[in-house]
Amino acid sequence: MADTHVLFVEDDDVIREATQLALERDGFVVTAVPDGLTGLESFRARRPDIALLDVMVPGLDGVSLCRRIRDESTVPVIMLSARADSIDVVLGLEAGADDYVTKPFDGAVLVARIRAVLRRFGHASGAAGGAGPEAASEAIEGGVLRFGDLEVDTEGMEVRKAGAPVALTPTEMRLLLEFSAAPGTVLSRDRLLERVWDYGWGGDTRVVDVHVQRLRGKIGQDRIETVRGFGYKLRG
Repeated sequence: MADTHVLFVEDDDVIREATQLALERDGFVVTAVPDGLTGLESFRARRPDIALLDVMVPGLDGVSLCRRIRDESTVPVIMLSARADSIDVVLGLEAGADDYVTKPFDGAVLVARIRAVLRRFGHASGAAGGAGPEAASEAIEGGVLRFGDLEVDTEGMEVRKAGAPVALTPTEMRLLLEFSAAPGTVLSRDRLLERVWDYGWGGDTRVVDVHVQRLRGKIGQDRIETVRGFGYKLRG
């Protein structure tokens, strides 16, 4: 089984070297670079399994780098931000990041978040077992589900809108599968964090909100309804 390859873009030498060592001790193969342009070159040359991008790096900032990566790949991306309340967190998620971790971070927490993302994306080498979001797809009957002009193929993992294919990231697909399993049912942000992001603890609901917005932009703004004070539901 191949080792999981992590691209880590961080301009602080101490943080970069310490984090690289911590990840390597946990069995990851790490390419650590100090700036965004080098990070983009490394991404294209090495095609890592996951990218960790600090928001504030020289040359090409982390948000712009995330956009460039997302233009070419659905590889999972975790943003690293120095402030939990920073607008950079939202910008990173809007750019296509799947999750974020606030600095300073505990190495064990970072590894847990990496493994949670990799489980969602099906990278067995980074998985740590357990149930989690797999239940979402298991709860759906095989075949094609239809919601108006939206078709969700739960076996082929394909989505079409008015007959045209819709490109979703794996996180967006898992979010849509969760909604599709219970059309018309209000799903709370906490439930979505647990089932889609594999959070066994409280998380930042902005992750859910931004991904719902991204999903709406692809499948139709009126397809997912906001139920204020409770969460979201898919219109059947």
